[in-house]
Amino acid sequence: MGVPGPFPSSAGRPDAPELDREEADRALARLGAEYEAIETSLSALQDHAGRRLLEGADLSGVTKERWARTERSLTELWSLFDAYTEVLEAAREVRARRRWPSAADLAELSEVLGRGAAPVAVSDGAGGEPGGGARIGLAELVDRLTGLYARSLDVIVAADAVWSALPARIDLLAEELRRTRSLAHSVGVRPGEHPAGDDLERITEELARLRSQVIVDPLAFWVSSGAGSAAPGGGRPDTVRYDRAARALEDIRREVAAVLDVRQDAERRLMGVRDVLSRADRTLTEARQARGEVLAKIAASEVPAVSGPSTVLHEQLAAAAEYRRRSQWHRLSPLLDGLEERAEEELKRARESLTAVTAPLAVRAELRGRLDAYRARVARHGVAADPLLVERYDLARRMLWSAPCDLRAAEQAVWRYQEAAAEAMVVQVRDGRGEP
Repeated sequence: MGVPGPFPSSAGRPDAPELDREEADRALARLGAEYEAIETSLSALQDHAGRRLLEGADLSGVTKERWARTERSLTELWSLFDAYTEVLEAAREVRARRRWPSAADLAELSEVLGRGAAPVAVSDGAGGEPGGGARIGLAELVDRLTGLYARSLDVIVAADAVWSALPARIDLLAEELRRTRSLAHSVGVRPGEHPAGDDLERITEELARLRSQVIVDPLAFWVSSGAGSAAPGGGRPDTVRYDRAARALEDIRREVAAVLDVRQDAERRLMGVRDVLSRADRTLTEARQARGEVLAKIAASEVPAVSGPSTVLHEQLAAAAEYRRRSQWHRLSPLLDGLEERAEEELKRARESLTAVTAPLAVRAELRGRLDAYRARVARHGVAADPLLVERYDLARRMLWSAPCDLRAAEQAVWRYQEAAAEAMVVQVRDGRGEP
């Protein structure tokens, strides 16, 4: 809504010079254009969807207080406009008497435009209760019209912006929340059973509470730009609570998706854990059997004890199977994560136990192989029948193939046979009777 420029010789002063015909016509044309602009703006304000919503709403809080002031401002706006209309019609009536106004007509026209509007009840400028009436000039009247219009439009536009933005977004998020809650319930994510289920209930309550508050007090959710903008409704809807609920729901959706992945992959993972634990059990059984064999066949040897299968892991595997049977995927997920890792550790422990238990047998096998390898070499040199070699070979062989076997003594016997064989082969090479 614009503000008209000053009227020539019509500042509301009784001693202002009279207008001539051209000045009067220009003043009336300017007032007419201003009148049309004001009327258009007021009609648009009256028909604004936000005003109609505010007028019919059951308001509370900040919005109720500000709308009460705005309603008084709207009443004052139309009173001021009626006063403006009265002045303009009176001036047009004087000018319409004759094409070429007389001096008396111009004097009367100047007096109408100069004395300003009739007394009107005006507010205190902040939307408070109207005060007493006072005749005001047209320029001041338009200033008041402009100020009241801007403040009223600011309230209406801000409320309409909040109502247009937040309830629709809240409804969309609530619909997404319903779908997520339904999916969560299908995988066992329920209130009282899973933290995410409790979070879903809290978000549901928060969205319902937020929507009801937005409907009755939209201006409580309006953040002014604070930059002195002259644009109506300068600011934006406050979406902090909505955004927080949306982020929390997204976190829950990711958690539910992870639980769904567990459900779809649960059988494969459970079979994998069973297989690993089964291999660990078989390896431990083999280690226990090997320990008995070592104790029977190897003398004077430290053989570590072999533990039995992990009772805890088998109990956890049974619990995981029960969770799967009852579709308690939210409990199965964290249990499987740890169970897979511990099952691999159990298999590694079983293999290390078997290796430690069978180490003496491996040493005996290595000594047997070394003894036979040296006997083959001395045979190629043609000294296998040497009495010392035969004696030492027979001694070493009896020690290695007897039970229980003394590994330390057997190792010494093999070493002595190697030593004698090496000397015999050196003599044969020196005499030229054997292989070099």
